[in-house]
Amino acid sequence: MDLSTIIGIILGISLILMAIVTQGSLLIFWSLSSILIVLGGIIAATLINYPLAHVISVMKVVKIAFKGENKKPVDIIFCLVSLAEKARREGLLALENEAEQSDDEFLKKGIQLIVDGTDPELVRSILETEIIMMEDRHKIGAGIFEAMGASAPAFGMLGTLIGLVLMLRNLNDPSALGPGMALALITTFYGSLLANLIFLPIAGKLKLRSSEEIFTKEIVVEGVLSIQAGENPRIVAEKMKAYLHPREKTMLEEERRKARNAEV
Repeated sequence: MDLSTIIGIILGISLILMAIVTQGSLLIFWSLSSILIVLGGIIAATLINYPLAHVISVMKVVKIAFKGENKKPVDIIFCLVSLAEKARREGLLALENEAEQSDDEFLKKGIQLIVDGTDPELVRSILETEIIMMEDRHKIGAGIFEAMGASAPAFGMLGTLIGLVLMLRNLNDPSALGPGMALALITTFYGSLLANLIFLPIAGKLKLRSSEEIFTKEIVVEGVLSIQAGENPRIVAEKMKAYLHPREKTMLEEERRKARNAEV
């Protein structure tokens, strides 16, 4: 579970509610008609922008923003180096069992391809095509939330205009102008709140998760091809280190040292 997403949403809503309570009642900011205009407009605009199947599947996409970080690059590299060492000792066919036991479907596919003797260029092409298709799916998910974030303030303003029109019809009653103006502005408040605290931040988190997953899959592609080429595990490790932060390089060396000591 990604605590930063949960903490951010809870903290943002809590601080806004506290600010409202210190100055008045929460009931002042409640308006069913405003909620209907904003949420109804957002849903309608999203359905127009995207196919129904994509909109329905958006709940699955939301889980990505709230789940924990993807598998760390250092763990992926450690696994690839271990596979390279086994392939060096026992040959590529020995990796078949390792592939079946792996919980990483992308790594499993890559290992299976090289075990089957697939041409290296074809292996790269297949794996990179899968990365591209995955990136396209992720872009759709983030795009839905970006569209919702863009439309929320617009429908908030639309609700405000509707409220102003209704208010101006009662100009003969000056006492109603203040409350009417406040009610009209609540719709803009709802739209801005949803856009800037929910939809756009979630879109940003989805993009970050996508870039992290693409990065780890690119590491897998290079590692799998290095194993297929029969490169020395030490060389594979050095090539993979180029993807890591200096702190992560140290972590990788510590993990390899622990693995060697365990074998002894």
